Amino acid sequence: MNQLLIRPQKTPLRGTISVPGDKSISHRAVMLGALATGVSHIRNWLPAGDTIATLAGFQALGVPITIDKHSPTAWDLTIEGQGLHGLRAPDGPIDCRNAGTFMRLAAGIMAGQRFPVVLDGSEQLRKRPMRRIAEPLAEMGAQITTTNGRAPLSITPAALHPIEFRMNVASAQVKSALLLAALYAPGETRIYQPGPARDHTERMLKAVGVDVSLDGDWVTLRNPGDLVLRPLDLTVPGDISSAAFPLVAAAIVPHSEITITNVGYNDTRTGILDMLAQMGAQFTVSNQRVTGGEPAVDLTVRFDELHSADIGGPVVVRGIDEFPILTVAATQAAGKTTVRDAAELRVKEVDRISVLAGELAKMNVTMTERQDGYTVHGPIHPYSAVVDSHDDHRLGMALAVMGLVTRGETLIQKAACVADSFPGFVETMQSLGANMAWVD
Repeated sequence: MNQLLIRPQKTPLRGTISVPGDKSISHRAVMLGALATGVSHIRNWLPAGDTIATLAGFQALGVPITIDKHSPTAWDLTIEGQGLHGLRAPDGPIDCRNAGTFMRLAAGIMAGQRFPVVLDGSEQLRKRPMRRIAEPLAEMGAQITTTNGRAPLSITPAALHPIEFRMNVASAQVKSALLLAALYAPGETRIYQPGPARDHTERMLKAVGVDVSLDGDWVTLRNPGDLVLRPLDLTVPGDISSAAFPLVAAAIVPHSEITITNVGYNDTRTGILDMLAQMGAQFTVSNQRVTGGEPAVDLTVRFDELHSADIGGPVVVRGIDEFPILTVAATQAAGKTTVRDAAELRVKEVDRISVLAGELAKMNVTMTERQDGYTVHGPIHPYSAVVDSHDDHRLGMALAVMGLVTRGETLIQKAACVADSFPGFVETMQSLGANMAWVD
């Protein structure tokens, strides 16, 4: 089924749910488990389209992975790590499917291998910029060729050396690609990040025994030249990017109150909570804990009247994936919400500013675009419409939540892509009472 029907929500959303494991952590757990020496155990791993691409890619590189599919939305993995130099040449190009994180991070690992490899993917992935990782990897000595700055990427064996690299824009994927390449470059690699960016790679590298430190805005990896990564034992916390959708739904559907358990609470990822707090959203945090070096909490969210906000600066990087659903919240907030410093949204799976503006226009919502952001005036009562996800999972889920507060039915075409990051999204929302269902 590839169409999703949403009817106006006439009752509050209520209940306690969990969300699938964190997508970013799930990608990295497979990669570092594959490079470790020994057997890694990963629980609550996210079996989504993008992460399965990573898993299949490392199986193609000769890594034995045993899968316990005890739940449709959570798998347990046993990964027989091959060591830093134990991967084998694949039979053909590695298919990254639609996973930009996989392609960019794997480029760092592949740059240090003793065999050539081609990283390719879907038509959509072939449109995403790859020069941003290819150029700094080349500074480390990598032999990497793009196709007009995009995929496919062709990587041939080369001796890598450490560098000192200054990112112009904070990017977890650029930083991670360089840190993973630094595992093959004896010496000290230093990376400057002009503001916060996700630090899952640094946390996981520390967990496998790598010397990684943060001093101000500089991240440093010290490679003594004989690194041996120890295996992982990790329970993946729930993905806050997935939690954002039911969270916003409860914030805008009158009289709702829900609790989301075991949500990742890494402060490089909690920008969505800070931005919603700016808009007056009411939520509480409880049961704080740490799992595998990553903090996790329970979040309780209650409906309240929202107001507009001016959103920009460092918080944007900490919530860059959540802007489609944040925009839905803005349509229900009183006043003019302004988003700036978010040009990165234009080079995601799609141009998330222009495409979202086009789909919301069908529902009588006006987004005024700028190159690095947009404005939205609220509150708006959207009209029923037939809309399209454009095969972007986060746009599809954002449009589904918008459908709950429309005047009539909303039909989302190409909605199956929501499983790229949130398998079971519709069923989870239904458990809260949401009026949405798959249709033929």
